[in-house]
Amino acid sequence: MDFTHTTGLLALGLFCGVLACLEFGRWLGRRWATRNPDEAKSRAAATLESAVFGLMALLIAFSFGGASSRFDLRRHLIVEETNAIGTAWLRLDMLPSSAQPGMRALFRQYVDARLEVYERLPDVKAASAAMEQSVKLQNDIWSAAVAACRSEEGQRVAILVLPALNNLIDITTTRTMAAKTHPPMIIFVLMFGLALGSMVLAGYDHAQAQGRSWIHIIAFAALLTVTVYIIIDLEFPRLGLIRVDAFDDVLVGLRQSMG
Repeated sequence: MDFTHTTGLLALGLFCGVLACLEFGRWLGRRWATRNPDEAKSRAAATLESAVFGLMALLIAFSFGGASSRFDLRRHLIVEETNAIGTAWLRLDMLPSSAQPGMRALFRQYVDARLEVYERLPDVKAASAAMEQSVKLQNDIWSAAVAACRSEEGQRVAILVLPALNNLIDITTTRTMAAKTHPPMIIFVLMFGLALGSMVLAGYDHAQAQGRSWIHIIAFAALLTVTVYIIIDLEFPRLGLIRVDAFDDVLVGLRQSMG
């Protein structure tokens, strides 16, 4: 089962869970009112309910803000890697003429491998194989550059070429770790738990209502579900519906300019 189907099932489960918890809370409220007809709802209970709803809203807000920030960071890193590769590519002109053809061929293979890493997703095994190939090419590029810079002509430009290649390698690690950076799983569990628990309290609070406003109930459940779904989708922008693939075009354009 792929990521989209998994998140879709989670969203459907949350939607149904919200409706079920509302009804369960309503049942609890009516049961309590039947057993304690003279006992009114205390002010302390209302305060606690407000605190739970506030905590849920705060958690969703922080989760959404964090997911959005990480999404923007991943897009930014695509541009940074493209700039790093482009800078290193231009500085190959400074190397001895005899070393340039081999280095340029390695660069073309490297960019192809980097693009393949993300094109292969969500096939993690194939993406990992492409990543291993790109790391091997990094080593080949570095070794070839060091060898070229040992010559008398190459020594004069080593201070410009080697740092550019080092940035090219470093940004790969940065992108890999950014892609793996997500909130701890307990945050998502807590978000689901608070959402369902607060719905029990909401149903309990409206137990004495004469009827149900299904439009409001379904609208609220749908909005809550969509919000949580978007948060999860933003966290995995290579797997879900919200994606950063469009930003890969800058790297594709650089590869095309290499001939």
